[in-house]
Order: sequence, then structure tokens, then C-alpha cells
Amino acid sequence: MSDNAIESDDVIRLILQFLRENNLERTLGALQKESSVTFNTVDNKDNLLQDINHGRWDAVLRQVQNMKIPPMKLYDLYEQIIIEMVEMNEQNTAKVLLRRSQPIESLRENQVDRYAKLEELVARPKFDAKLAYPDGATKESRRKIIAEGLADEITVVPPSRLLALLGQCLKWQQHQGILAPDNAYDLFRGTVPEQKAEDDAVASQVYSTIKFPGKKAYAETAVFSPNGQYLATGTMDGFIEIWNYITGKLRKDLKYQAEDSLMAMDNSVICLNFSGDSQLLVSGSNDGKIAVWKVQTGTCQRRLSPAHSQGVTSVCFNKDGSQVLSGSYDQTVKIHGLRSGKTLKEFRGHSSFVNSVLFSTDNTRVLSASSDGTVKVSQILLPLVWDAKTTSCLHTITPQSGADISKGPSSSASSASSSAAAVATSALANQTVQAIVPLSKNIDQVLVCTKSNTLYIMTMRGQIVKTFTHQKKTGSDFVSATVSPQCELVYGIGEDSVLYCFQITTGKLISETKICDYEAVGLTGHPRTNVVVSHDDHGHVYFLKA
Repeated sequence: MSDNAIESDDVIRLILQFLRENNLERTLGALQKESSVTFNTVDNKDNLLQDINHGRWDAVLRQVQNMKIPPMKLYDLYEQIIIEMVEMNEQNTAKVLLRRSQPIESLRENQVDRYAKLEELVARPKFDAKLAYPDGATKESRRKIIAEGLADEITVVPPSRLLALLGQCLKWQQHQGILAPDNAYDLFRGTVPEQKAEDDAVASQVYSTIKFPGKKAYAETAVFSPNGQYLATGTMDGFIEIWNYITGKLRKDLKYQAEDSLMAMDNSVICLNFSGDSQLLVSGSNDGKIAVWKVQTGTCQRRLSPAHSQGVTSVCFNKDGSQVLSGSYDQTVKIHGLRSGKTLKEFRGHSSFVNSVLFSTDNTRVLSASSDGTVKVSQILLPLVWDAKTTSCLHTITPQSGADISKGPSSSASSASSSAAAVATSALANQTVQAIVPLSKNIDQVLVCTKSNTLYIMTMRGQIVKTFTHQKKTGSDFVSATVSPQCELVYGIGEDSVLYCFQITTGKLISETKICDYEAVGLTGHPRTNVVVSHDDHGHVYFLKA
């Protein structure tokens, strides 16, 4: 996309046209005087030329009085008007133009003889055609010369250009995904009201696909901004890109992307997340580094290097965007202060990779999910709920198939006893927790995705209140999950790239959609519309809608 600058004079001319069309003559004159910009445009050039050729001088003067026209051509115009006023015996009008019009005043100073002839013509009691039209000239020939001269000085502009261009800009922004279609827009403030969330419907139709080039250019992570305007992806080769979810194309309205100057990290980008106001984006990479970016400019606001000793697997902002929570392959969870760039708190207790981290809505607790499974097979620390102030562990939950959802978390003693019984009787395998997803309609609950055929809804106190299961066996374990805008539907995507949709109220599986033949890597849902996005390990990003 070319980056052609818009001339400030053109902007002023658009405003001048608006003022003229709305008969705001005083404001029009003041703006022209202050800016020294004139509005040499007309709605219809042919009509103006016809007005000149037919002597409709009142209409002509209304259109040219605020134009910037060379003095000689203005002399010709006003001279002809005065001549015709005298011919029609409109002596008073002719005298006013002779003595009070600015072009004739200039004529008197610069062409004394020509002015003297005009004054003589006006002073005579009877119209003198030979004095008015010497050398065989005629009224018609003089009008024609004036029309041809003015035609070179003016351009044709359709009416209401300012409003038309603003409308086109809004349509272009809707096409780019900056504005939601048919959504109200506050032109004065330059903001759009928060889009109302759609009624939930099952997203099952692939309507667009992104294909990254090269073997190492697949998306490791994808996430929507809270305002729904941005879809960000982080790829294996370290690039971070912002997409238009409506078209599936790169957002070229962001100048840095239009210039191919993408946000990037030195290593694979494993995780991304937006701040609550959608203005900042935090990224974590495979080498343990974290970066915070300003979305509109693509500039890096803060680098935390290293934030962890191993890859950063999950990141999120706190409520006011002043802190970043992170989890890592190094089995730790940390809170980083963005102002100081230092680690404020560190949580230990997991004995395997931390895959997902989350602040509670009131920012008083931290949730983390792990691949831990090395100590107690039936009681792995998945997820851990920490107290953010004291860094003490409040609850440890073990999501597993067949869990008793009628009871809350048990005490440590009974939990240990039941764990031993579970290991002895059923030999349950540990289920890696892939992700924890907040539920916007119930701030006390989260969706828990385990690497199994089951998803869970869990309270902040660790009680499992709902399970969602498909009946397939190996090769279809969930790798990621998300929820619909109204939190009435739960989506989970299996390793086999089958998208499962469950009804939250009933727990029933209501839809299965095979997206592709490659292995799924992740899933994210739009916060306002029935759109979900999945990405695989072969460089594809799939957009699905209802």
C-alpha cells in the first residue's frame, strides 16, 4: 500500500465546499482569509459556462467570488458585467461594480486607460456600443472568451465530497476489519461503541484461510483482542502479525505492516495476549523472553530478557495493564512489573511445564495449568490456584474423566487417601492441562482444557461443576478450547483437527466439524461474533463462522 501524503490544502478545500453548500458564507470567507486557500471548484462546469454565455451574471458571481482567479481574467469578467449593466440601463448597478468591486479597484491601479474607458461608458446618458465593443467585438464573442478563460481555472467536484469521503473511509475501515459492519461510529471522537455480542450460533463453516510460507512458518499461537478488532498470530519463525478476521488478510491499515516491518522476536513466539483496552500486546518466546508491544505503532514498549530460564508458554496482563503474568517450561509462574521491568513475584510448585496462566477478575488470584504428572498420578497439580498476595497455594485440583462434580475440593488427608485408591483401582493416567479460559458471563468459573476427550468448567475454588466429553478414543484428545460470545457454547479442538461444540446448559455435543487433515495446534474465539479461529502445524489458520 502506498503511503501518499494528503495535502492540507485539499482538506481545507473539502471543508470550504461543505461550508458553501450549507450557505455558511461568513465562515467560508473567514476560513479562506485565514488559510489563504481558495475553492476553485464547481458542481457542474457546463452549467457555469452556460451562465456566462447567456449573461446570467448573478449566478456567475456567486460561484466565482471566492475563487482564486488570475487578475486579467477577473478584469475581463467584471468589465463585461459592467458593460452589460449599462446596456440594460442598470446604471446604479454598473456604478456600484465600478467603484466598489475589488477587481475593478485593481484595474484602476494597474490599467488606468482601460478603467477610464469604463468610467466614460458608465457616465454617458446613452449606451455607446462602439465604445463598449471596439475592433468588431460583440457581446457574444466577449462572453465566449471569458467562459473559455474561466474554464481553465476551475475543476469539477461532485457535491458533498467531505461527507462522501468520510463515508468511504468508514466503509474501507469496515472492509479492513477495523470497524464492525453496520456498527455505529462516533465521528467526532473517532471511536466506535463496543459492539454488542451476537446471539450464540455454532461456528462450523470455514470462510477464509491463511497459509504461512515455509516449513517453519506456522502459527504457534493466535488470540483475539478484547474489542474484537485484532487477531494476532505468533509464528515459529518469530513474527507477530495482526489480521483482519473478516477477510483473513494482513491489516495493512497498520503502517508498520504495510511497510513489511513486522513485530518480531529472536525465537519462536509461543504465546500472545492483549491488554484489557486492546492497545498493548504481550508476547512470549521459546528462549524465555517477553516483549510488550503497542499495537497501533508496532513499537516495543518493554522487553523482559530473560523473563524465564526456558520458553514462555503463556502470558496475560492484569486489569490495568501494569503487570504481566507468565508461565514457562521452567515450571514457574511469575508476575512482572512493566514499569520497573522486574519480577515482582514468583510461584513454584509445579513439577512440569506450565501451559496456561490467568489472573482472576479481581486480580487477587493467579491460576496456572501444567503438564505435571511426576509425583502423584491421580493428584497432579492441575491447575494450581494461588493467592497473589501471599504466593500460597489455596487449592490443587485434578481434572479427570469421571470426576465427581457434585462435591467441591476435598481436604488434603482425604484427597491423599482417595488418590491412593484411584491409583490402585483405576490407574488413571495424568491428563496434561492445555489451557484455562475465563468465562465472561460467570467470573467465578473457568473452562479447563485437558489433553483428553473431556473439557471441564471449574470454579475459582477448584470445584468441577460441568464436564464435556466426546466418545472418540486415541488421536482425538483436546489441544485447545474456547467459548462463544454469550458463553452458551463451548468449543474444543482435537489433535485430529475436529472442532467439537457443546451446549453449556446440557453438556451435550451438538456439532462436529472436520477442519483439515493436519494436526491442530490451537483455537481462539472472537469475543463479540460467532467466529472461531484454528491453526495447524502445517502453516494454516482457519476462520470459521456460523
